[in-house]
Amino acid sequence: QVQLDESGGGVVQAGGSLRLSCAASGRSFSYYGVGWFRQAPGKEREFVAGISRNGESTYYADSVNGRFTFSRDNAKNMVYLQMIILKPEDTAVYYCAARETVILNYVAGKARDYAYWGQGTQVTVSS
Repeated sequence: QVQLDESGGGVVQAGGSLRLSCAASGRSFSYYGVGWFRQAPGKEREFVAGISRNGESTYYADSVNGRFTFSRDNAKNMVYLQMIILKPEDTAVYYCAARETVILNYVAGKARDYAYWGQGTQVTVSS
């Protein structure tokens, strides 16, 4: 099993940037594909971005494509979500999620595909 711990959230003005981090403990992160999801008040949890086990494939929701960049460092058991040009509609709790897989280069895009979840970190973008 793997335990996930997000950090890096905060309050930022529109147009600003933040970098979220997710640290894994337990089993090596290299066995897992990882995703970021977010949930705003009164809305369903939605997919933001995903990265394959080997980091060679990434996939982004249309709403963040070109503004967010997902990367990973398996040696450090870390993944990162760099967010730029933030908008008020990006305000949400952001969750890191992991799925164990034998496939090195596949990205899953649905919450039900992920078995392990962190507690979330709040991102607030003010207008």
